[in-house]
Amino acid sequence: METDAETMTGTGFPSLKAFEAAMRRAPLAGPIAMILAEDEIEVESTLRHHRDLGFKATLALMPPMLDLPTDPGGGIIRIELSPSESQSPFEVFNRIIAALPDRWMYYGFNAEYLFFPFCETRSVGEMLAFHAEERREAMLTYVVDLYADDLGQFPNAVSIENAHLDRSGYYALARIDPVTGHPRERQLDFFGGLRWRYEEHIPEKSRRIDRIALFRSKRGLVLNPDHTFSDQEYNTYACAWHNNLTASVCSFRTAKALKRNPGSTFDIHSFKWHNTTRFDWTSQQLLDLGLMEPGQWF
Repeated sequence: METDAETMTGTGFPSLKAFEAAMRRAPLAGPIAMILAEDEIEVESTLRHHRDLGFKATLALMPPMLDLPTDPGGGIIRIELSPSESQSPFEVFNRIIAALPDRWMYYGFNAEYLFFPFCETRSVGEMLAFHAEERREAMLTYVVDLYADDLGQFPNAVSIENAHLDRSGYYALARIDPVTGHPRERQLDFFGGLRWRYEEHIPEKSRRIDRIALFRSKRGLVLNPDHTFSDQEYNTYACAWHNNLTASVCSFRTAKALKRNPGSTFDIHSFKWHNTTRFDWTSQQLLDLGLMEPGQWF
């Protein structure tokens, strides 16, 4: 018997272990958004954004010292992460995947916002039902870097009202299978945004902007630290017969890190360049810029 997240709102769980035990008794219905809060920045806006997209449950994965808004709204469930549970985000996500098989899930971090084509008028449940009808169990998303226009006014590079993004500078390369040395079928490595423009400050293994942020959980599925899955079909951008939906994760995470890191913060006085444009927080802008595709979703 599945549990409606509304009945758990406001209760929360003191540990991930307690959540896992509860899911064995009465698992949550999906789709489910997993939001891991790395700091206090824009936690509330992130949780509300994903709740409003239509996720049945939004899990707020947080260390004990961070506060959840007193009235986060229905469907938002806090799970406290002890120091031993919060060392690796991927371990946390994988434990929830294992605890809740056969659910559509999204994973992301605070100050990251999922957008999919026509999300202003269609729910994430409707979109995923369509995607499943196309025999897809995962969806490619592009992590689109957001940043404040004035770092003097916003030293942590985060401003919802003054968010900007790069309107060009994105590209893809073939993803090479390390065993065969040949390109993998329907898999590409995508680059662009701040990770491309400031690559000297970004480790090579962290420069990609592709993420399979939407997927159907199943037993044995593992999310790897490089944002790929153990099932190679999950890592494909489309099925074999036609293009599929893609989505965007609009994220302040890289900008935050570049300004927080002592090795890069003093080298960056502004993220703006000639290809900067204001983000208007609509899916249509992302479609127009080619940062997601509608596939057959009309």
